[in-house]
Amino acid sequence: MQLTNRSKVASVKTLNWVEQLYLPAIIKGMIITFSHIFRKKATVRYPEQKRPIANIYRGLHVLKRDEEGRENCTACGLCAVACPAEAITMEAAERKKGEEHLYREEKYAAMYEINMLRCIFCGLCEEACPKDAIYLTDRILPSNYARNRFIYGKDLLVEGTTPETRIDISGRKKDYEMNV
Repeated sequence: MQLTNRSKVASVKTLNWVEQLYLPAIIKGMIITFSHIFRKKATVRYPEQKRPIANIYRGLHVLKRDEEGRENCTACGLCAVACPAEAITMEAAERKKGEEHLYREEKYAAMYEINMLRCIFCGLCEEACPKDAIYLTDRILPSNYARNRFIYGKDLLVEGTTPETRIDISGRKKDYEMNV
């Protein structure tokens, strides 16, 4: 009983003496191999050469500061709730007297961590943030051998206070606003 009407009958073809030597098949294979030698290489020598990255690329996270150098994050927790991978954890704290130059609001993130092994770089955290505190940059996540080095705390996430150490996300902001 046949299951389909597309079945083919396989025939056993006897090879002539030239085909039995397998030389034509070997020569065809060598021609294909040598033709690939002279083609353009598909690989890029990474440290010396870098491929162009698209404007919509979502890489490492950054916690932004305002113009006065204060942290934008108010530890509202919306980014952690929006994260489908549950990669973001934070602890809120109250701002003390004399810390007005460090934090914008009365509440701030005393501990803010992102587990980069869990993160799927979807960008939902930056969409959920009402204070424009977190953005995904065009930086590539560096490789490492130890799992604990992929948990990024505030020391690695918060951008610097000087204009030279700020991370430019203007292209990312513009592309995001055009898509919304």
